[in-house]
Amino acid sequence: MATVYKVLGQSALAATTATAVYTVPASTEAIISTITICNRDSESHTFRLAIAANEASLDNKEYIAYDVVLAANDAICLTLGFTLPAAKKVVAYADAAQITVNVFGAEITA
Repeated sequence: MATVYKVLGQSALAATTATAVYTVPASTEAIISTITICNRDSESHTFRLAIAANEASLDNKEYIAYDVVLAANDAICLTLGFTLPAAKKVVAYADAAQITVNVFGAEITA
């Protein structure tokens, strides 16, 4: 099994749009170690994070953060350490287009 540590996904989110920041590739498992959320604006905004199969239809049970307020010109770093099977997605949503999300971790392939 090969393990590759890397930036798994990066996205400057569009306002009020659920976005798949990272999708686990086929025949792969992923370990999500850290997710950072950065507010590049001079006003506070809210964000949501979910682990889902489909960003178009999120279920309440898939959220790991919901409408969390992120202060102006601030960032939050979530140290997580969870595993995802192939095809699962890290999905992010923000109330404004000034939010950036970065996902870090490792991919494991057979």
